[in-house]
Amino acid sequence: MDKKNLFLGLIFLGAAFASMFYSSRRAAPAQPAPELTNTAPGPLPTPVQALPPDTSFAAAAATDGTGNIVTLSNEFADFRFTDQGGALLDVALRQYTAERGGTEPYVINRIHADPALAIVDFPGLDRSTRYELVSRTDREVVYRTTIMDGRLEVLRRHRLAEEGDPTGDPYQIRHETILRNLSTEVIPLPRISMSVATAAPLNAQDAGLYLTTGYNQAGDTTFLRRSKLEGGGFLAAIGIGSSAPLPAIDTAGPLLWTAVNNQFFTCILTPDTPVSALTTRRVKLDPLLDDTDRRAYGLVGIARFDVPAIAPGAESTIGGGFYAGPKEYTRLANANVFQADESEVMQFGWLIFRWCAQILQWTMKLFHTLTGNWGVSIILSTLLLKVIFLYPTLSASKSAKRLQKVQPEFAALREKYKDNPRKMQVETMELYKKHGVNPLGSCLPILITMPFFIGFFRMLQSTAELRFASFLWTSDLSAPDTIARVFGMPLNILPLLMGATMIIQMRLTPMVTTDKAQQTMFRLMPWVFTLFCYNFSAALSLYSSINGLFTIGQQLIVNRMADPLPKATATPAKPGGRPVKNVTPKKKKG
Repeated sequence: MDKKNLFLGLIFLGAAFASMFYSSRRAAPAQPAPELTNTAPGPLPTPVQALPPDTSFAAAAATDGTGNIVTLSNEFADFRFTDQGGALLDVALRQYTAERGGTEPYVINRIHADPALAIVDFPGLDRSTRYELVSRTDREVVYRTTIMDGRLEVLRRHRLAEEGDPTGDPYQIRHETILRNLSTEVIPLPRISMSVATAAPLNAQDAGLYLTTGYNQAGDTTFLRRSKLEGGGFLAAIGIGSSAPLPAIDTAGPLLWTAVNNQFFTCILTPDTPVSALTTRRVKLDPLLDDTDRRAYGLVGIARFDVPAIAPGAESTIGGGFYAGPKEYTRLANANVFQADESEVMQFGWLIFRWCAQILQWTMKLFHTLTGNWGVSIILSTLLLKVIFLYPTLSASKSAKRLQKVQPEFAALREKYKDNPRKMQVETMELYKKHGVNPLGSCLPILITMPFFIGFFRMLQSTAELRFASFLWTSDLSAPDTIARVFGMPLNILPLLMGATMIIQMRLTPMVTTDKAQQTMFRLMPWVFTLFCYNFSAALSLYSSINGLFTIGQQLIVNRMADPLPKATATPAKPGGRPVKNVTPKKKKG
């Protein structure tokens, strides 16, 4: 059994090293490639590659560059609308730069299959239709067209929130598509399909691992990753499942909202009436990259609405709020603006992890307000957590120290009752009772802090505020702190510091087992964990390093503290827990 445990430990170590190597290969730029979205608003983008309809991904196409542009602006964003489809072409975020150290804003939906909110698969109303500009103010733009020989009028209205309106958000617009019957007959209409947006990789090195569509159905939020459409994978390689890519994934409604996301930015459509269905498709955005290169692909979300037949002189409206901006939890959790759990696009995870992530997000935001630096905010948040959990952590450290003292007696019991497990269990509990040891006490800090670690990790995956935030030598806390590459492998400092603190902790913490194989596995854990986390964000490594340094100091204090309980001895105990007194009379001399 000991050899088996050691063998499993070595397998985990090998898997961790393979994971680090694979992640570093994925993170390294394979070849120069044009930026997909990191360009400022300007002339309309060149049409991207159009593909035959039988391909496994959507045919990407852009406007032809002749559309008239209307820009509505506030201090946070520039919303650019086009009369080609009467839709939202793209959104430039003034508070977020496209590149590290740059001045140009990041542009949502810059390269796309369709403008956001464009009607698709409906001849006469789609992106190839030139709408008439009816009116324009500094807060609103209205487009108009007619189809069916002038019998059906279509108005498309987009309006920014008024400044100071507590029910609005600067990244959100109000959209309405009004279908008006100008004839004397009832007009039945097919389902109206509307593009939510196109999510593109953040830059030429982004493999698109975080590209998702999301939807909220009866209060439950679900996300579809782009990998769901790619086919293949490990299971397909061994004959389980299909290796062919999927052309699309359709999700039936009713859906309270739909979203299209990359790692740090999102577009959320929250309609007045639920979405009937959501279609998720891949789209090739960069024709210069090979079809097998994941960096070339984006993700498209198409919301579909059922529209009832329109009586003569009547009208039907598809309306709702549309958010195009950063993933900022404190903003998306504003109950005055978002009322259908739109903050779930942060993807913080299950309930307890979500709570922990929300607490950490709020704490970091508070410290950032006071210090102005996200790295310092992470350190202060970590120290605050350590202080809060100081009492249970100290109790657990003391318990581990006591548990180590009884290991010789425990080993003797295991040898004595190796053929009688029931008796061994009874005697073990008596041994623990005798020395006041709680065998589970040393596990409690891990159980308490692990949700915060996972919550912190999930939070860092999508918190836009940490993008390009610098601290010490790292210029981006949301990415690995790579300072150089050695033989193609990244040299990341903070994960190595994190691993060093874990190894020191392991040496300072009493080993609570005498099993050689288990001891070996415990000693391997810091190495395995370091390799798994080697290419994670610098913020996560910073959190873990500060946590480890605090724990080292705490353990040094615990090791110097006198234990009020007597050391364990091999003297048998009475049922009451007291040692048996030696009453054998001494032998007389002579």
